[in-house]
Amino acid sequence: MPLSRTRRRAIIAAAAVTAGTLLPALVVLTPATAATGNLALNKPVSVSSSEDGTLTGAKAVDGSTSTRWASAEGVDNQWIRIDLGAGTALSRVVLKWEAAYAKAYRVEVSNDGTTWTRLYSTTSGDGGTDDLTVNGTGRYLRVYGTQRGTSYGYSLWEVEAYGGGSTTPPPTTGTNLDDPAKKEVAMKLVSTFENSSLDWRAQFSYIEDIGDGRGYTAGIIGFCSGTGDMLDLVERYTAKKPSNPLAPYLPALRNVNGTDSHAGLGTSFENAWRQAAQDSVFQQTQEEERDRVYFNPAVSQAKLDGLKALGQFAYYDAAVMHGEDGFRSIRQVALSRATPPSRGGNETTYLHAFLDAREEEMRKEEAHSDTTRVSTAQRKFLNEGNLHLNTPLSWSVYGESFSISR
Repeated sequence: MPLSRTRRRAIIAAAAVTAGTLLPALVVLTPATAATGNLALNKPVSVSSSEDGTLTGAKAVDGSTSTRWASAEGVDNQWIRIDLGAGTALSRVVLKWEAAYAKAYRVEVSNDGTTWTRLYSTTSGDGGTDDLTVNGTGRYLRVYGTQRGTSYGYSLWEVEAYGGGSTTPPPTTGTNLDDPAKKEVAMKLVSTFENSSLDWRAQFSYIEDIGDGRGYTAGIIGFCSGTGDMLDLVERYTAKKPSNPLAPYLPALRNVNGTDSHAGLGTSFENAWRQAAQDSVFQQTQEEERDRVYFNPAVSQAKLDGLKALGQFAYYDAAVMHGEDGFRSIRQVALSRATPPSRGGNETTYLHAFLDAREEEMRKEEAHSDTTRVSTAQRKFLNEGNLHLNTPLSWSVYGESFSISR
């Protein structure tokens, strides 16, 4: 990884992102258990299939967002069923999808495990976290997938269920950045910084040379042809799928690595990138590389420094723009000025020092000189005392305003 990398900073007309609300079907409530807390936690589970012996149904109700259930790959009509133990009144179901999400699915309840009542259904699922308001009763809760959103199977980090009167906080409250709901917030934030859009999934096909000396910048996190991470991405994609549109360009990518050259690439490569971006395997590989190179190392270091979700995001965004070495350098400057919480320091004071060092580094390059992604976004959240990066959030970057309601 080179010492630094640039990110896209050109102001693009922001696309208005709206989401229609799907109303669940109502069912008549009968006397049943009304309880608070996650009613699905550690309850017995049965599934239609599992991808392998480690991705079992129990992993979707164990309270951990680092374990998951995954169904057999490439097969539709798959389900996971949870035995709540008794007839239970449900008011909310939270589904935390892994990258292999359901485009079409329904949520159902049953008293006998045979006759099912539909509480919710959609044909336009887009992954992430679905926090659903429902109204129904039953002993069994089932999530039934009928159309996959990728070429893989169906995979859930967690299925959570809450009864009437539950006071459980929203899924983005008080969790780490690697919680699926919080991670979705992080991806949206970075997308507004990089592409002036909340729709980060629309960026799989993005590619252009922004004239920063690093060749092409492309994909959901701005993989660059001159910094090595684009080469790594295409190599890993080709290892999974040898006959892909980008494989013929591997020799050229190796030759231009470390330069801003387009030799052997050009318009045909740009078109091949956009074609590959329609492939779910390439999309998944982009996400895997984003996490392997940037997200996971930054969040892990932030946890070691005792930082909550906002600090974890500050580390991640710095790694995205400046690369691993650049991020480490910024952190060292911050450590010379303030003490992190892991060493007994004040978290707010330390984060101000880190953001100060980040802005100083950004101003060293013309391509980074607009520091609004820090000053009117991350610094704003810090000044509001939002160390957990809880929603709702509102911020501005490059003169445009954005918000996330939940």
